[in-house]
Amino acid sequence: MAVILQNELFGWQDIETLGDLERLQLVLKYLPDEPVVRELENTRGRGRDKYPVRPMWNALMAGVIYEHPRVESLLRELRRNGQLRQVCGFDLYEGLDAVPPSWAFSRFLAGVMGQQQLIQAMFDALVDKLAEALPEFGATLAADGKAISSFARGKREEKTKKEEPGRRRDEDAEWGVHAYHGKHEDGTAWETVKKWFGYTLVTSHIIWTGFLSINGIAHSFD
Repeated sequence: MAVILQNELFGWQDIETLGDLERLQLVLKYLPDEPVVRELENTRGRGRDKYPVRPMWNALMAGVIYEHPRVESLLRELRRNGQLRQVCGFDLYEGLDAVPPSWAFSRFLAGVMGQQQLIQAMFDALVDKLAEALPEFGATLAADGKAISSFARGKREEKTKKEEPGRRRDEDAEWGVHAYHGKHEDGTAWETVKKWFGYTLVTSHIIWTGFLSINGIAHSFD
C-alpha cells in the first residue's frame, strides 16, 4: 500500500524556499488587515488620492518583510522593481511616477501609527487562529533581547569630572556589553565582545514549534 505523508503544519522549509515576491503575496493573502485599510481610507476621505492607501499599505508590509531599514531604502526598491510595484498594487501605467515620494510615505506612516487599536486587533486575530490550529500554543513563554544603539553622543564610562548635559546627549541610555563565547575547530576558545551605547529591547515570545513575538519593552542597561 502506498502511503502519502501529510505535510507538517509548521513546515518552515516550505516558506524558506519561496521567492521574495511569493513570500510577500503569502502575507498579503492571509493578513486580516481589511479593517485597518478601510479605516485609513475613511480617514483620508475625499482628499487627493494620487497614492492610494492599499498599495501604500502593501508596500509598508513589503518593507517589514524585506527588512528595509529606512523608508528611502524601500522606495528605491519600489522604483527599481516593477514586479514589486505590481504585487503591491501600484498603477502599472504610471510607471515610476506611481511610487510615492518620501514625504508622502512618511505622512502615510503617521496615519498608520494612529491606528494602534486596529493593528493590535489584527494581531490578536492571527494569534487566535494560530491557537485554534495548535492546541498547545502558549504553553511556554520565553524572553529575548536586542541591542538598540542611540544616535546621541555616549556618556563617559569613567567620569573624571562632572559632565554637563548637552543638547545632543541621551540621558536615559547607558552602555551595554554582551559577550559571545565558543570554540574553534582546534579546541581553542574564542570570545567576541559587543559594546554599544543605547537601549535593549526585551521581547517576550509565546513558544510552540516556532515563536511569535507578543510584547516589546525598551529600557536602558542600568
